[in-house]
Amino acid sequence: MLAILERINQLAKKANEVGLTEIEKTEQTDLRKEYLQIFRGSVKSILLNATIYDPNGDDVTPEKLRKEQAQLIKQ
Repeated sequence: MLAILERINQLAKKANEVGLTEIEKTEQTDLRKEYLQIFRGSVKSILLNATIYDPNGDDVTPEKLRKEQAQLIKQ
């Protein structure tokens, strides 16, 4: 993932300085999509392993999240 982010930053810098070719623009778009897919998967993984508690210590995990967690356990 770090290599993807590094390349995205290289292309962004080049775009600001001299501009990008059509091939580089396509590469930049594809890399951004790939990065977002990885990022979203990471966030989803964190949420599926989370339990939310209020200040009183009561479990207030949303029902929708609980259902997703239960489905994950069944698999």
